[in-house]
Formats: sequence, C-alpha cells, structure tokens
Amino acid sequence: MTAIQLVAGLGNPGNRYAQTRHNAGFWFVDELARRCNAQFSVDSRHRSEVARCTLAGHDLRLQKPQEFMNCSGRPVASLAGFYRFPRQSILVVHDELDLPVGTVRLKKDGGHGGHNGLRDLIQHLGGNDFLRLRIGIGHPGHKDDVTDHVLKPASHEDRARIDHAIDAAIAVLPDLLAGKVEAAMNTLHTAA
Repeated sequence: MTAIQLVAGLGNPGNRYAQTRHNAGFWFVDELARRCNAQFSVDSRHRSEVARCTLAGHDLRLQKPQEFMNCSGRPVASLAGFYRFPRQSILVVHDELDLPVGTVRLKKDGGHGGHNGLRDLIQHLGGNDFLRLRIGIGHPGHKDDVTDHVLKPASHEDRARIDHAIDAAIAVLPDLLAGKVEAAMNTLHTAA
C-alpha cells in the first residue's frame, strides 16, 4: 500500500459552516495541524488552505478545500497534481451519515455512497482508489431531514463523540503513513 502524503479534509468554507456536522473533515485536519504545530495558509492556486507537517517521520500535506463541499474535487485534484501525489497516497476525511455519531471507519476504494463531495472527488481525481476516513455524524432518520442535519451544528454531546473519534483516528495515522492500512483498520474497527 502506498504511504499517505496528502490528507484532505472535506467541509464548507466560512464561519457560517465552521461548527456544522458537514465540516467533520475540517475538524480532523485542524486537530492534526494543531498536534503538528502546523499553520494553515491560503493557497489560491489550489483554492485551499494548506499546511505542512511531519508526523512519525513522514512529511505530510494537509488540505481544506475552499470550495463548497459538493465542489471539493477540483481543489484536491489540483494540489495532488501539483505535487504528483498518486490517488493511492491521498486520505480523504469526511462526515458519514450512515455511521453512528462518533464512529470512525477507514475505507479503501468504493463509490461515493451518495456523498456529493466524494462524487466530485472521484470525478476530478479520475478514479476512486483513494483512502477514506469516514467520521460518523449519524442519520437524522428521514432523507428529507439530511440537508438540515448536516448543515446544523452538532450538539455538545455529539461534538464530544466526534472529537473522541478524531482522537482515535489520529492515533492510527502512524500506521497509515507507513502504508499499514490493514493494521490501522483493525485498530479503528475493533475499538469500542
């Protein structure tokens, strides 16, 4: 397995969306940057905020596309193309309706599962063979409530669960950076 070189967190830019569930991917890369003492800066060429950090001896780029979620593909493809990162070296971090709040799962390849950010990424990256870190935000129960659910702030309790999931996912990053995806999956998927 190719070692991870780019971690792209998905979300919506701007203060209006900063605390919404749809921004779980941004929350992840923000926390990772904090732990690496890295600062995000605007990279207008790639319509993103980008940071560089070293974790477990690996050089890593962190990205927050500054297009709306459904248009995340072009900025990620632009940055990955500039640095010649193969798709297999990209970890995309996103919110996941189909997982209970605070659950975190790794997934290799696969379709978009109705997630418009992933749909756009697959189109612009020219394939689906990138790694996904799925952060559970829970389903509101009815499809008509989904948009409202993802674009509202998480409750204090739900945010604490999501933050705990982010901690668990960051703990397995050294394995991911070393290309040990199965080991990272086993750790995450068997955690309580």
